[in-house]
Amino acid sequence: MDNLCHTLAGAAYAQAGLKRTARFGSATLMIAANLPDLDVLVFATDVPSVAFRRGWTHGVLAQALLPVMLAAVVYWWGRSRGARFGSLLVLSYIGVLSHVGLDVLNNYGVRLLMPFASRWFYGDSAFIIDPWLWLTLGVGVWLAVKWATVRPARVALIVAVVYIGALVVSSRVSRNIVTAQWRARHGSEPRSLMVGPLAATPFHPMVIIVAGDVFST
Repeated sequence: MDNLCHTLAGAAYAQAGLKRTARFGSATLMIAANLPDLDVLVFATDVPSVAFRRGWTHGVLAQALLPVMLAAVVYWWGRSRGARFGSLLVLSYIGVLSHVGLDVLNNYGVRLLMPFASRWFYGDSAFIIDPWLWLTLGVGVWLAVKWATVRPARVALIVAVVYIGALVVSSRVSRNIVTAQWRARHGSEPRSLMVGPLAATPFHPMVIIVAGDVFST
């Protein structure tokens, strides 16, 4: 997902009550929710971005190490003001894992097993920019801050989870329908297909089918 969505997710976790568990909890959650995107620095180099993005900083090794590094930095910076490493570590893991979990929903893909394997995993369920998630999480965070209560953020997170679940189910059902229709029409399985979400109309996906050397949409 885009970084606005990741930041709002981190803020929603914080306003839902997690910020109370650690000094600098809100900042830690929002930074952690964006931390795997450190690989955007590749754009400042000559390395092809697709060859590097969503790999090393999104794989299982990074998921294990990035939270430790972030918690150590925040603890070092705030230890004289009451920061506790253990609590910061838990929040860092929540933020980083939420980032990877959201990214794996996209059709861009994530190399979850890096650096041990470079296989791509594609969720094909949520577009990389989803205004409905922005709206849901943004309103939840705003109301939680305005009313000084955790309930709006918790409701927003629940709604977001239900919405994401609906996207995943819709994607799988749509894929099965497209495959069945192709099989009935052509008498064979497509070599590959993607039923990919669109930004504003996620339940009306774009379909791309690879049939031999031909692409069909």
